[in-house]
Amino acid sequence: MASDQKFVDQVTAQMQSAGNIVAKKMFGEYGVYCDGKLFAMICDNQLFFKPTEQGREFIGTPDEAQPYYKAKLHYRITDKIADSNWLSQLVRITAESLPEPAVKKKK
Repeated sequence: MASDQKFVDQVTAQMQSAGNIVAKKMFGEYGVYCDGKLFAMICDNQLFFKPTEQGREFIGTPDEAQPYYKAKLHYRITDKIADSNWLSQLVRITAESLPEPAVKKKK
């Protein structure tokens, strides 16, 4: 089941104070970027954050699940999606702890 655009728009609207948030369609689901860094996915109308130590410390005991078949475990966010301040802070913490995206070489 693919995620619907309404859910994606609602979730990304909650994160807007964290930076430049963009959701890009990927294989019927969505990758969520903050200032060019892929930090989360929306799959089957659920929000999954990339796992980081800093994110784990902020969340406490995260709900871990696979966003799609054979994927590594990610932090599934359910009850805090409506809390814009909390969610934006988690976005910043996660994005800051991830490496910079690789620069694509021009052909």
